[in-house]
Amino acid sequence: MIKKALDTEIQFLPGVGPKRASLLARELGVGTVGDLVKIYPFRHIDRSTITPIAEVVPDAALVQVKGEVVSVETPPKRLKITIKDGTGEMDLVFFKGLKYISDKLVPGAVFTFFGKPSVFNGRLNMVHPEIDPADGRVEAPKAIAGVYPSTEKLKNAGITGKVMNKLMANALRMVLPEMEETLPDYVLKENGLMALPFAVRNIHFPTDADALRRARYRLKFEELFLLQLSLLKQKFIRSRGENGIMMPKVGEDFNLCYNALPYQLTGAQKRVIKEIRTDLMSGHQMNRLLQGDVGSGKTMVAVLTALLAVGNGYQACIMAPTEVLARQHFANISKYLAPTGVKAAVLTGSTKASERKKLLPALASGEIGIIVGTHALIEDTVVFKKLGLAIIDEQHRFGVDQRARLWSKTTDGLPPHVLVMTATPIPRTLAMTLYGDLDVSVIDEMPPGRKPIQTMLITERQRSSLWKFIKDQIALGRQAFIVYPLIFESEKLDYQNLEQGYEKVVEAFPFPPYKVAIVHGQQTNDVKTFNMDAFVAGRANILVSTTVIEVGVDVPNASVMVIESAERFGLSQLHQLRGRVGRGADKSYCILVKGDKVGKESQHRLEFLCSTENGFDLAEEDMKMRGPGDLEGTQQSGLPINLNIASLAKDGMILQAARGYAERVLAEDPTLEQPQNRLLRIELAKGKYDVKDYSKIS
Repeated sequence: MIKKALDTEIQFLPGVGPKRASLLARELGVGTVGDLVKIYPFRHIDRSTITPIAEVVPDAALVQVKGEVVSVETPPKRLKITIKDGTGEMDLVFFKGLKYISDKLVPGAVFTFFGKPSVFNGRLNMVHPEIDPADGRVEAPKAIAGVYPSTEKLKNAGITGKVMNKLMANALRMVLPEMEETLPDYVLKENGLMALPFAVRNIHFPTDADALRRARYRLKFEELFLLQLSLLKQKFIRSRGENGIMMPKVGEDFNLCYNALPYQLTGAQKRVIKEIRTDLMSGHQMNRLLQGDVGSGKTMVAVLTALLAVGNGYQACIMAPTEVLARQHFANISKYLAPTGVKAAVLTGSTKASERKKLLPALASGEIGIIVGTHALIEDTVVFKKLGLAIIDEQHRFGVDQRARLWSKTTDGLPPHVLVMTATPIPRTLAMTLYGDLDVSVIDEMPPGRKPIQTMLITERQRSSLWKFIKDQIALGRQAFIVYPLIFESEKLDYQNLEQGYEKVVEAFPFPPYKVAIVHGQQTNDVKTFNMDAFVAGRANILVSTTVIEVGVDVPNASVMVIESAERFGLSQLHQLRGRVGRGADKSYCILVKGDKVGKESQHRLEFLCSTENGFDLAEEDMKMRGPGDLEGTQQSGLPINLNIASLAKDGMILQAARGYAERVLAEDPTLEQPQNRLLRIELAKGKYDVKDYSKIS
């Protein structure tokens, strides 16, 4: 049985033993031979070519040379060996295993050496290269060799790349003869995939470049196909099984609000409202994610959706992650509701007891049609008469149990319809996985009249010009944000920078005539609200803050966003901050201030932000640069699933093919009960593809 070889404890693999086993478990999470085989090389090196020493370029990628040992020197604590090959000479330097190496590398002996070349004291050298016989005996490496993930501790314990290759060869000898296929025959044939044993052999020890390409495709496709199959199966079962509240009517209030709008909805907004209406009339619970860039008009869609619920005799709640955002939503929504007879209210942690006394009975009796709030809405004292719709803004800020408590407030046993909104553009490949079991709507069009924001990159040397520019803007009656990074690991230091920055701003903009407010996470809610309100109301010209203003704060009169140490932010976060300006009729500016020493990648990120305002392009680029784990530059790292070989950032094409194919399979066999899908049932039952609760919003 296959189980025996794959489940063998790693310590029993030849070349491992108890000591190495505990290290492999700690460093790479490897407990069995099967676990080891699934540690795939993250790149491969072609070792079929020998580079003449004269052609070796210092600091190039890894190279392989063949040379004869000329001399052996033993300066203190190291070994220096000089080799030649007829075109030139180079030095090899070793700091460990000195006796073993000096016994082996005697003058006149010829070996191949593989490593990273560099220059020391004007001479070409290689530190700790891999050594192989030059005559092609057993130890000589394969033409294409895999490079495996490693750590300092593994290297220090002697588990080098070469050792990993040997262990992997031993592991494959054990498991390949018994390895069974994990995908049905028809899936392999219809997608042109090689069999699993061939793929596993060729990902570790490829016979040639084509075999490696096909092995990679097979293993990546399998991972992404099973992942999408798992997600879509959940969605399919829910859409069939979960009855939802029927909301067939549009209602008079919807029409009154719609007809009184001061501008036409964009085509994208109309399309999204149509998709939502279809859900509300389907008889199944709506679970929809609404993605829209900053300023694309999501709030408008939320109001009209809430009015559809009210028009069918239900109440709607809109839940925001912060008090500032909840109150702002309420102010905007109240304007839109003015032509209708619908009563709205706001409930947050700081709502006074006297207000609650009036508000809670009005909600329980159904007098309040739409309530906006923070997670104060899930308190036990909050009772709805007939909750039919829950709209959640920036849903990643809410825990699963908090959301579940909101659903329990439903009255007639049917769960409320759910609309989740996010202003964080998520690349399509990532949305398919993080929110794979939700229906996704995208507002990909900006309302008319939004002026482009001019984004500029400057250095500390241009500080005096920046202060002058802000003063000119204030003279025109505008306001400015100045944002400092607050990164989790160095909070203390960052608060110091913020305080120093604030002092410099106050020095440059003295009172009177200027007024500078400051907002950060260490302040009490009252102080924060007081300072924020001063800025929103226009009593302060400048708001110095950390990224607490990132989500949703709306100050139409602010035309300048200055981001200090901009290289320390991710692209998506920079884009979110930039979206705080450009909300009024005036031309707006985003000024990125970078440090003197900025790496190549950071420079590219900042230049890319200056080149486009499209949030989805930025999100794609962000994911390519940083990988998908750190979605927003907040402490939102970690994907809901660990993939062994596929990458959501790089394998978008394979993901789309895998998802399309998973949809076809489920269309014919929604529960995978047919005999030909037995292997798929077995793989999904292992639980690897159960996405951790990220989007389960009901």
